[in-house]
Amino acid sequence: MRNLFAFITALLILLAGCQPSTGDGTGNQTNGGSASDNGNSLAIKYPETAKGDSVDTYHGKEIADPYRWLEDDSSDETKAWVREQNRVTFRYLDNIPYRDAVQERLSEIWNYERYSLPFKRAGRQFYFKNDGLQNQSVLYEVTEEGEKVLLDPNKLSDDGTTSLGTYSFSKDGKYFGYGLAEGGSDWRTIYVKDLDSGKELSEKIKWVKFSGISWFKDGFFYSRYPAPKSNTKYSGKNEFHKVYYHKMGTPDKEDILICDDKTNPQTNFYGYTTEDESFLIIYSSESTSGNALFFKDLRKETPEGLKKNRQIKPIVTNFDNDHSVIDNIDDKLIISTNLDAPNKRVVLADIKNPSPENWKEIIAETEDVIQSVSVIGGKIIARYISNASSKLKIFGMDGQYESEVKLPGIGTVNGISGKKDEDVAYYNFTSYTRPNSIYEFNIKDKSSKLYRAPKINFPSEEYVTKQITYKSYDGTEVPLYITHKKGLKMDGKRPTLLYGYGGFNISILPQFNLEKTIILENDGVYAVANIRGGGEFGKKWHKAGTLGEKQNVFNDFQAAAEYLIDQGITSSDKLAIEGRSNGGLLVGACMTQRPDLYQVALPAVGVLDMLRYHKFTIGWAWATDYGRSDNPEHFPFLMDYSPLHNVKPNTSYPATLITTADHDDRVVPAHSFKFAATLQENHKGINPVLIRIETSAGHGAGKSTKKQIEEAADKMAFTLFNMGEDVMYED
Repeated sequence: MRNLFAFITALLILLAGCQPSTGDGTGNQTNGGSASDNGNSLAIKYPETAKGDSVDTYHGKEIADPYRWLEDDSSDETKAWVREQNRVTFRYLDNIPYRDAVQERLSEIWNYERYSLPFKRAGRQFYFKNDGLQNQSVLYEVTEEGEKVLLDPNKLSDDGTTSLGTYSFSKDGKYFGYGLAEGGSDWRTIYVKDLDSGKELSEKIKWVKFSGISWFKDGFFYSRYPAPKSNTKYSGKNEFHKVYYHKMGTPDKEDILICDDKTNPQTNFYGYTTEDESFLIIYSSESTSGNALFFKDLRKETPEGLKKNRQIKPIVTNFDNDHSVIDNIDDKLIISTNLDAPNKRVVLADIKNPSPENWKEIIAETEDVIQSVSVIGGKIIARYISNASSKLKIFGMDGQYESEVKLPGIGTVNGISGKKDEDVAYYNFTSYTRPNSIYEFNIKDKSSKLYRAPKINFPSEEYVTKQITYKSYDGTEVPLYITHKKGLKMDGKRPTLLYGYGGFNISILPQFNLEKTIILENDGVYAVANIRGGGEFGKKWHKAGTLGEKQNVFNDFQAAAEYLIDQGITSSDKLAIEGRSNGGLLVGACMTQRPDLYQVALPAVGVLDMLRYHKFTIGWAWATDYGRSDNPEHFPFLMDYSPLHNVKPNTSYPATLITTADHDDRVVPAHSFKFAATLQENHKGINPVLIRIETSAGHGAGKSTKKQIEEAADKMAFTLFNMGEDVMYED
């Protein structure tokens, strides 16, 4: 259960996804135009979008919302609009001469074996594996005879859109609990399999969201919401989150309620057991940052006793800071916290006196940020972020520093696997030029060796990454990673894709990106800016990009774009920007504030209506970063940058490909629908402004490999085509 709260909070925010089927037809005329000012011209007519008369009054100011009707994603009118938009978009994409060649090349690169870290449960070893183009990775168990399939999600749907969302093994190795997601939705249905017989048991628990499966005795803890109304399944507000205990073999209607809040519907609860099942740890939160912390001693508890004794004991009762219980040492809980430490520290809390004033610090805060902490082989292994890349440090259980793990270079450790009573750990490592590789680490002699390296059809050794810093508008130094072919001449004309996120304390660290190989192979540059709002430099860096300071995020990103131009790497007509989710907001804000600065904009599953985002699904949890339009102090700055509300009439916008999905129940597709309609109404110019709406997909997690490749090909072909680039894969 290490760092599961961090995992769950991340689930409330990020990522992306999307794609449908191609088709012919042009729809009805609104604004005509052709595709590009770089010599590539495709005729395009946009569907006509009906305008309603919805008007809201915010603190005395009337704001029209003419496309409000697109918020109803289940209506026949909205479905018809989606079909018409997709017809126009896919007709355009189908006519890009090298689009199919790009997709073919991406399929070649994508087609290699990928493994997860190996991990052990109850003496058994498991791992996930994807043969290359499988839509979903398969869970295997290592046996004396070789490998045995434990769960293959590819066999659960015809189109590969059913995915594994969460899973857990009981301590005794008897049960395997897993949650399946349909079509990319955040909703999960929990099932249980008997590990010895392989038999599927009768358990089926629906409407689980933002939850793990944490075993205790002959059952497990999990969280769920009340069942939604059928027509609001993907857009209705998620409220009254509750923790339950399910005893095996009983109907879910008899599940024992452990924790809820009847007076505060927008409080979420997550319950997890420590590795030895001695304690139930409960997190509660009202946003994506800051959580209260409670526990329940389970050492003398029984499932039957849970019905009579729901009492949980507090450790922290406010939401001012972030706290994560890593494990326990007898009666003491190991906690990672940013209380009195913006870059985090590690403390011990005695369950007899667990409040913060009694905590004992064992690992102090440093200039580097603690990203995660694990207990493996009788040691504490801390994963740090140092100048937007990873470090691994080893400590004794008393917090005494012992050594640093030598990593293969500047890059990212995405995870660590191991048990606290075993001497072997595994970690993975990746960078912008290096696909994910797995290393085996010996806890005793502190040595690493390569365990598994991918065999990929891409010459990583021919590319280089450098990290520089540039100054934002207020003089703040911001890191920027720049990746390209070795020896590539920077002539001011390099096709360049700039990526950013800038929110929710999420750190964007070096990762090998299969999609971006298309830019790199075509003599382009891939740049990633570690802008404010993220977690790369701790809580202060995050806070500097929230609420009334959110404009810092957009300024940092636009300063990165200007740096790439000023340094003679690219030019405005060769520069694309991309971001997903909160990063979609970033792109939407930057393209409406500085439409002259970019040639291509790729806002994916973006938060684009800043006045109404909190009215859908889990949107209310993002208010600590954004603020809310019903707050008179927040409304002015939200209005100042809300992409939907800052589209200006008769303005030439970059070539824009908005991507979203019909099952996105994190950032509902209405954001993208309304933004696309508004852009198409007001845009005056020859650049296309299109929306690509994926079917049977959600915010990004669990998206099938097929859909990932198709969407990536569309985005990269669209980008290069609208830069006027000739692509090396063209027939």
